[in-house]
Amino acid sequence: MANRRDSRIEPSFEGPPQARSSAGLSVNEEDRVVPSNRKASAKRKPAKGKSSRAKRGRSRRGLFGVLGRLFYWCFVFAIWGGIAVAGIVVYYGAKMPAATTWSIPDRAPNIKIVSADGQLLANRGMSGGEAVGLHEMSPYIPEAVIAIEDRRFYSHFGIDPIGLSRAMVTNVLGGRFSQGGSTLTQQLAKNLFLTPDRTLERKVQEVLLALWLEHKHTKDQILEMYLNRVYFGSGAYGVEAASRRYFGKSARDVTLSEAALLAGLLKAPSRLSPARDPKAAEERSQLVLAAMRDEGKISAKEMTSAMSAPATRAPSYWTGSENYVADTIMEELPDLIGDVRGDIVIDSTVDLNLQKLAEQSIRRLIDESGKKLNVTQGALVSIDDSGAVRAMVGGYDYSTSQFDRASEARRQPGSAFKPFVYMAALEAGRTPDSIRNDAPIKIGNWTPDNYGGKYFGKVTLATALAKSLNSVAAQLTMEVGPNAVVEAAHRMGIQSDLIANTSIALGTSEVTPLELTSAYVPFANGGYKPDIHFIRRVTTTEGKVLYDSGGGSTPRVVKPEIVGMMNSMMTGTVEIGTARKAAFAWPSAGKTGTSQNSRDAWFVGYTANLTTGVWFGNDDGSAMKKVTGGALPAQAWHEFMVAAHEGVPVRPLPGTWKSTPADTIVPDEIPAANNTAPVPSTSVGQQAPARPAAPVAQAPVRAARPAQTVDADGPSMPEDDGATASIKHPVPPGDVGGPRKKRQTSILDLLGG
Repeated sequence: MANRRDSRIEPSFEGPPQARSSAGLSVNEEDRVVPSNRKASAKRKPAKGKSSRAKRGRSRRGLFGVLGRLFYWCFVFAIWGGIAVAGIVVYYGAKMPAATTWSIPDRAPNIKIVSADGQLLANRGMSGGEAVGLHEMSPYIPEAVIAIEDRRFYSHFGIDPIGLSRAMVTNVLGGRFSQGGSTLTQQLAKNLFLTPDRTLERKVQEVLLALWLEHKHTKDQILEMYLNRVYFGSGAYGVEAASRRYFGKSARDVTLSEAALLAGLLKAPSRLSPARDPKAAEERSQLVLAAMRDEGKISAKEMTSAMSAPATRAPSYWTGSENYVADTIMEELPDLIGDVRGDIVIDSTVDLNLQKLAEQSIRRLIDESGKKLNVTQGALVSIDDSGAVRAMVGGYDYSTSQFDRASEARRQPGSAFKPFVYMAALEAGRTPDSIRNDAPIKIGNWTPDNYGGKYFGKVTLATALAKSLNSVAAQLTMEVGPNAVVEAAHRMGIQSDLIANTSIALGTSEVTPLELTSAYVPFANGGYKPDIHFIRRVTTTEGKVLYDSGGGSTPRVVKPEIVGMMNSMMTGTVEIGTARKAAFAWPSAGKTGTSQNSRDAWFVGYTANLTTGVWFGNDDGSAMKKVTGGALPAQAWHEFMVAAHEGVPVRPLPGTWKSTPADTIVPDEIPAANNTAPVPSTSVGQQAPARPAAPVAQAPVRAARPAQTVDADGPSMPEDDGATASIKHPVPPGDVGGPRKKRQTSILDLLGG
C-alpha cells in the first residue's frame, strides 16, 4: 500500500512534476482569474522581427481608421447639409409666388424723340435708350460681356458650380468678399425681380429664378434681355443708352475698344464710369480685352489695336442743346397722352441742323467775347409761321447747367417790348407818320432818358421805333394807357403777368425768351396767333398714332393794316436803326432791347419764314460791359438766319403800308386817348382771356434790380437823313405828346415812378 501511495502522481499546474510544498497545491500568476498586482518575475520577450511587423500593421490600420472615420463624418455632414439646404430652399421657395404666375416684367418705357427730318434728338424715360436686338447691336458687345462676366454662359444651366467654387475659394483666401460667382442669368433674375440686398433669402430666390429663366427662355433671349436692362452708370440703362451717353452713337456702331469699356463698367458702373474716372474705365477695359483674347474672341493684333485707342472722355452729363428741347417736350407730354405705358416715338418740330447752328453761334460768341464783355450765358428761340419751334438753345452748355433760359428764365426785355406799345398806339388811331417830339419828359418822379442823353426833337413814330427813343415810347404809353399796352401784349402771346404802369413802355415786366419770340410771330405771318408747339405727332413703336397736332384753328389777333404798319416801322430797325448788324438778303424786321446797366441784351427779329429771338446775359443778373441788343444778339441772329434761309425762296413781309404825307398827323391834331386801349373789332377775332403765367423751375439767383429800365440800344443813334438834328438836353418841354386825359395815379404808378 505504502509503495502505491508513494508512486502516484499528484496534479500540478507548472509543467513537469515538482516537489510538493508544505502549502499544498499552487498556481502561478497566469492561472488566476483576477490577476494580482504582482508582476510576473519573468516575461518571455518576443522576437525582434515579429515585433516590427506588428507595429507596421497597427500603424496602417490606424491611418485607414482615421481616414475612414473622416470620410464617414464628412458623408454624414454632407447628408445633413443637403437636408439643411433643401429645407432652406423649400422654406424660402414657399414664400415666393407660384412659378406658374411668374412672368418677365415689362421694360421701362423708352421715349424716343426725333427731329423733323427723323434724326434722333434724345431718349427719355427710366432706361434712357430703346431696346436693341442681339442681332442688331455690335457683335463685340455680347462677346466682351461674356468674356469678362460669365465665360461659361452657353454651357451652364443658370448656375455655374465651377465659377461659384472658384469665387468661394478666392473670397476665403483673400479674406474678403471680392467675387460673387453669379452668372448672367442670376444677374438678370436679380435685376428683373429682386432687390440688391445681400441676404440668404434673396440669394436663394435668385437661384430659383435663374433656373426658371433658363427653362423658359433661350440663351440668346436671356443675353438680349440682360444687355437691354443692365445699368452702365451715369443714368444709362441698357447698351443703347450707354452707347449714346458715352460715345454719342448707337450700340449698332460700337467699336471693339468701346465694347470693352462698356463690358468693364458692369463690375462697378458708378465708380468706373468714364464720366467720373476715365483712367479707371480704361484700365478695366484693357482687362476685358485680355479676357477676350484668352477666350479666343479676338486675335492678338485686334487686342493690341484696341488697347492703343485713346481713352474715352465722357462729359459729366448729357450734352447738346437739343436736350433743352427734349426736357420741354417731356414736360408737355403728359398733358397730350397721359401716362406712358410703352415705348413711344415723338416726332418733334425741331430741325436738328438749325439746332446745331444756333448752339454753335451762341457758344462761339461767348467763347470769343465772354471774358472781355462779362457774358456767360445766351439763349435762342426760332419759330416758324405755324407756331412750330424749329430751334431752341437754353444756355451755353447743357452738360454743366440744365436750367433752360429760353423757356424758364424771366428777364426784362427792355426796348424789345416797345412793339406792343406802338401797336396799341396804331390801334388807337396813330400811324407810322404821326409826329412826336423826342425830348426829356417827366412822368411823376420818373424821367425816361434816351441812351446817352441824346434827343432828336420832332420825329415820326417810325423813326422813333427804329432809333428806340424812350421818351416817345413813354409818351405813347401815357396816351393810350398802360392797360392797353398790357392787353396788346397778352393778345399777341405774352403769358407772364405784366404790371400796367407807365414804365412798361421800356420793358420793365419780365418775360421769357420763348414767349417774347412767340409774341412777334403774328407780325411775321400776317396777324395770326398760332399755337406754339414742339410736338407734331406721338406714335407707338408699332405705328399707332397717340397724338397729332393737326392744323388747328389760328385766330387773327391783329388787323392786316396794323401788321403792315408795324412791319414797315420795324424794318427800319434793321435797315437804319439799332439792329443794322442783323441785316441780310431777306426782307426782315425786328427790335433790339437792352435793360438797365446792360443786364440783358435782346434782339427779336423775323422774316416771312422764321421769327427768332436771341438773349445774352448772366444768371446772377450782373451787368455786362456795354453789351447791347444791337451787338452780340444781332450777330447771333444774323448767323443763324442766314444759314436757315439758305436756298429758300425770298418772300416779302406781310402788309403793303406805305408812308404818305397825307397820313401825317401833327401833334396838336392828336386825339385824346383813354387810359384803356379800344378792344379790336370783330375782324380781329374774339380776344381770349389772359392766361396765367405757367409755373417754371426756379431760376439761378439773380441780384435785385430797380423797376426803372433805361434802354441802351447801341453806342450811337443814326441821324434821320438831315430831317432832324441830334440835339442835347434840354429841348422842347415834355408836354409834347398831345392832350392827355387826366387819370388817377395808382399805387403801382407811384412804385414804378
